[in-house]
Amino acid sequence: MTGAAGAAGTIFRVQRTAVITGASSGIGAATAAKLAEAGYRVVLAARRAGRLEAVASEIKEHGGQAEVHTLDVTDRPAVDAFAAALERCDVFVANAGGAIGTETVEEASAADWLAMYEVNVLGTLHMTQALLPKLVAGGNGTIVVLSSTAGFVAYEGGGGYVAAKHAEHAIAATLRLELSGRPVRVIEIAPGMVKTGEFALNRYRGDAEKAAAVYAGVAEPLTADDVADAIAWAVTRPPHVNIDLVVMRPLAQAAQHKVHRVLSDG
Repeated sequence: MTGAAGAAGTIFRVQRTAVITGASSGIGAATAAKLAEAGYRVVLAARRAGRLEAVASEIKEHGGQAEVHTLDVTDRPAVDAFAAALERCDVFVANAGGAIGTETVEEASAADWLAMYEVNVLGTLHMTQALLPKLVAGGNGTIVVLSSTAGFVAYEGGGGYVAAKHAEHAIAATLRLELSGRPVRVIEIAPGMVKTGEFALNRYRGDAEKAAAVYAGVAEPLTADDVADAIAWAVTRPPHVNIDLVVMRPLAQAAQHKVHRVLSDG
């Protein structure tokens, strides 16, 4: 919250606004809830209106303020219209993204790679460009880029997603340099193994058995709430403190290829 004295000495409170993309489920929905708890008015953006409404209703039931906007971050005219309609934006969480397929580079579909690049990379670019004037105008803006440990280490079958997340890491690092001297922080959160209801399922094109195998034997992968906690903590640091990069993994995951699994004989 920020305050300003009126003509009669009254203190008016301006509620800070956080925009979260990909807010209809998973990390985005959990982040919206955490930031609402922290006092932000949250603006939920994603493609699925019904899911957004459900997330917003739950936030409101707990006393938070939330509004929803159906938005495809790859549609630049729609993004520009969305940004123009906002009264203010103090925090932008670039969470929209995802992975498609596990094919090798040799066998991968260029269409899948393009789809991943458009939502993970160009979606972040479109939203950042559209919201940046308001983030600067507020005098204390924050951009949070949700990347991944895939943005640092390649692995077999992940070429397209790895490339997209490397690009998101580059966006965050470049923005931090280019915005030096302006009142906008750039934070990057890079999770490792996170178990949500949809990420692996989407990656395996709806094959529930293959999606479940990703987490087999891992007692406690990260949850959406774990990542949302880290985002909320970074965002709520004092304005002069920038948390450049948070790399977070479950205890069971020492590295991309080193995961401790306890599998039953049955």
